[in-house]
Amino acid sequence: MPIKIKSFIVGPIDVNCYIVSDDTNEGVIVDAGGGAKEILDYVAKEHINVKALLNTHGHGDHIGANDEIRDALNVPLYIHALDNPMLTDPRKNLSAYMGFMAVARPAENLVGEGDKITFGHTTLNVLHTPGHSPGGVCYVDEADGLAFVGDTLFQGSIGRTDFPGGSEVTLVRGIKDKLMKLDDDVRVLTGHGPMTTIGYERRFNMFLQW
Repeated sequence: MPIKIKSFIVGPIDVNCYIVSDDTNEGVIVDAGGGAKEILDYVAKEHINVKALLNTHGHGDHIGANDEIRDALNVPLYIHALDNPMLTDPRKNLSAYMGFMAVARPAENLVGEGDKITFGHTTLNVLHTPGHSPGGVCYVDEADGLAFVGDTLFQGSIGRTDFPGGSEVTLVRGIKDKLMKLDDDVRVLTGHGPMTTIGYERRFNMFLQW
């Protein structure tokens, strides 16, 4: 099933937003941190039937265009229950301390470990990977070898753990116990910076060597 991924770098802290669709032209949007116009223009140009907006976590740089896109496309937002309170509070989502104010309405749907989100012929499995935030999740398409990991894992690094609710021990444990069980060739679509693979991180990520 051919998967098409379009990425945009959006918002004040250069978040990777992904528009993912399959051969049915149904799709989802992951982490609309800003750039609503370019996201919506692309969706319209490609005639993508967006079924959901997904947040990997609730920090302000990942949620900035949530409401504009939800309103324009009439789609529900998904986020983990533990991060849902961040959406409405710039202090909890940290944007109040980052030089901008991001707010969004609470999510229509709350996700947790083991949940599945489907569009077209595609299924995304939800992995709860706290440590960067209490409700951080990854959305994994095992059939196509894709993992949308937000700020859980980066090329050669991991997400920051010095924010409220953060824990390096918890984050590394989740990465090892859940993401590192995926195949080496699974592509890791990160919340910031370049794409990587599970195999590369398994071999070279210094945070995963202990």
